[in-house]
Amino acid sequence: MHETLSPSETRDMLLAVAEYIVERTDMLTQIDQAIGDGDHGIGMRRGFLAVSEQLQGSEPASVEAVVKAAGTAIMAKTGGAAGAIFGTFFRSGSSAFAGRNFDADGVAAFLRIGLEAVEKRGGSRPGQKTMIDALAPAAAAAADAAGGGLSETLARACAAAVAGVEATKGMIATTGKARTLGERSLGHPDPGAVSFSLILTAMRDFVAT
Repeated sequence: MHETLSPSETRDMLLAVAEYIVERTDMLTQIDQAIGDGDHGIGMRRGFLAVSEQLQGSEPASVEAVVKAAGTAIMAKTGGAAGAIFGTFFRSGSSAFAGRNFDADGVAAFLRIGLEAVEKRGGSRPGQKTMIDALAPAAAAAADAAGGGLSETLARACAAAVAGVEATKGMIATTGKARTLGERSLGHPDPGAVSFSLILTAMRDFVAT
């Protein structure tokens, strides 16, 4: 179990996250086919393969640098709204790790800063059936749990994100491609929220080992 990650360990964690997302391409595609055009899984696969290519064999100077590099790769290669949103989340959130390793307080700040940046970039708020409905509760949970250490913080944030994904099933999409479906989007989770919960799940699992 890790309670703080060095820059190289953070790189290894993000490589594990990338592998986790790529392995779930088909699942994300199926989820998106229900309320979108079915390209979310392919886009996330493209973005996180780019993360792997960017980080493999590198020796990052800082946690901030490696997280920002991941965000840049996602933004450049994912495409569409997902690329902009997830890229913004990682790039903006990376500033939380300025001068520090990947630890509980850093994660809480990472989620908070990332949330603020995504809300500003996309103009969305909780309750609109977007990835924010997983990110916002995760950020709140991390803020509450940070005093308990990194493993606890990620575990609590992950659980909150998963609950947020479940909550999106009861929401009517009012933004993005799914907004044209109206009530037909009910009963289906938001693909972006699912992807965000998978990212946190992979982080949690890496830190717990």
